[in-house]
Amino acid sequence: MALITDCEIIGIPKIKDHRGNLAVVENGILPFKMNRVYYLFDIPAGAYRGGHAHKLQQEFLIAISGSFEVVLDDGIQKKTILLNRPDRGLLIDTGIWRELQSFSQGSVCLVLNSGKFDESDYIRDYQTFLASKNE
Repeated sequence: MALITDCEIIGIPKIKDHRGNLAVVENGILPFKMNRVYYLFDIPAGAYRGGHAHKLQQEFLIAISGSFEVVLDDGIQKKTILLNRPDRGLLIDTGIWRELQSFSQGSVCLVLNSGKFDESDYIRDYQTFLASKNE
């Protein structure tokens, strides 16, 4: 059973330059091979995203621009993590409920995922999520 402690902030290697920094995420930095990349943007004030857990897939979230909070829930405890640096990301393990909230204006959330889209991998109902933790 995955716990919040299985989720972690990971630094992203960056190359500093007087013209601007370059951050690089390659296979080997994360504990999974990236199979899907997507991003969230133009999120209206007060909106939230997420509201699900994955059965098998892992995700790595990066605040490419702006900031937002990620509320992690393992069915026992909850923890809120602020993402606001493009050179750090949050690794979310399987079986962790996540909600993204408090998006700043112009924020962009980049998500690197271990799998291709598969609706059957999602748990979208919170009560079903809690029940899955007791199986």
